[in-house]
Amino acid sequence: MARKTPGTYRATAIAGEQVRAFVPSPLPPADPPLVLDERLTGLLNAAMAALDRLNVAGAMVPSPDWFLYGFVRKEAVISSQIEGTQATLEDVLTYEATEQARRPEDVREVCNYVEALTYARRQFTRPKGLPLSTRLLCEAHKRLMKGARGANKQPGRLRRSQNWIGGTRPGNASFVPPPVDAVPDAMTALERWIHGDDELPPLVRAGLAHVQFETIHPFLDGNGRIGRLLIALLVEQWGLLSSPLLYLSLAIRRRQQEYYDRLSGVRADGDWEGWTAFFLECVRETADDGVSVTQRLFALLGEHRRKLLRSTGVTIPAVQLLEQLPMHPMVTLPRVIELLDTTKPTASKAINALREAGVLRETTGKKRDRVYAYHDYLRVLTRDTE
Repeated sequence: MARKTPGTYRATAIAGEQVRAFVPSPLPPADPPLVLDERLTGLLNAAMAALDRLNVAGAMVPSPDWFLYGFVRKEAVISSQIEGTQATLEDVLTYEATEQARRPEDVREVCNYVEALTYARRQFTRPKGLPLSTRLLCEAHKRLMKGARGANKQPGRLRRSQNWIGGTRPGNASFVPPPVDAVPDAMTALERWIHGDDELPPLVRAGLAHVQFETIHPFLDGNGRIGRLLIALLVEQWGLLSSPLLYLSLAIRRRQQEYYDRLSGVRADGDWEGWTAFFLECVRETADDGVSVTQRLFALLGEHRRKLLRSTGVTIPAVQLLEQLPMHPMVTLPRVIELLDTTKPTASKAINALREAGVLRETTGKKRDRVYAYHDYLRVLTRDTE
């Protein structure tokens, strides 16, 4: 069945050039509607089964906090890398341990993403916090842009000037989002649809919401990161996972050109089915990755507990430090003193016990201001982020 373009074009002027800006029709897809045929239903069932496995894997972890610590930062790094940031997960963790960074601007962008996601989750999960809304996304955007590149591009505000995607100028852009005056209404319609009733499955709806947000492109910078953050928030809000463990940036980066092609297919031809198939495949792949990483990290921590307890140099503070490492996989002596609320000699003994057991490795080669890494843990967590 032939589809109509899911929106209208409006002539607008940018930098002295006349261009056609695209204003998307409100969700859900219509004329005709998105139909979950046998193929899409199969992909949906596979994605939901993968989410169920991820839920089980998440329940295996003694503390969800240390699980979330690594996954959120990994997502922040990869989501920022898609936008051109060069910082690695090790760069970010080193900065958190020492407040020093090789790539300070890039690290700042990643840390801002962590803060934006943490803020947004805290708000809509609290009884008196902001609901998932345009206002919440604007507040997250303000934190994303704080002190980073793009800080002069109206952080926390819907854009007040026309933007475009691709090309060196408006006239040769690959896509021109809605004119400024159409953005508030488009975001209001998206927010209303998110909180309204719809017969489509929630996971499919999360994918549609992402496309709509990216098509509106409501900010002058940071749209990609906020759009991917929106997926994680919707998955949590709609109860698809008991913990916020699904972050799609790695799957999108692996198939980045197809991701852009699928977005273009929706805008040009109304190919919601093609996008939905792609999105569900990314969800399944991401969930399976999450299960694999969770199982490996859980097994690794158990192995190191047993190894440390067999060590002749084991102390109670050393065991306590091991339990802290998943949330602090890079530490310094002052940081260990703080974490264990103990003295310098006791903290030093704990570090040495973990080094002798092969758990911690010194990374600087210096005699002073040393940094110790939970090397095996980081090797599992940082896979695919370099």
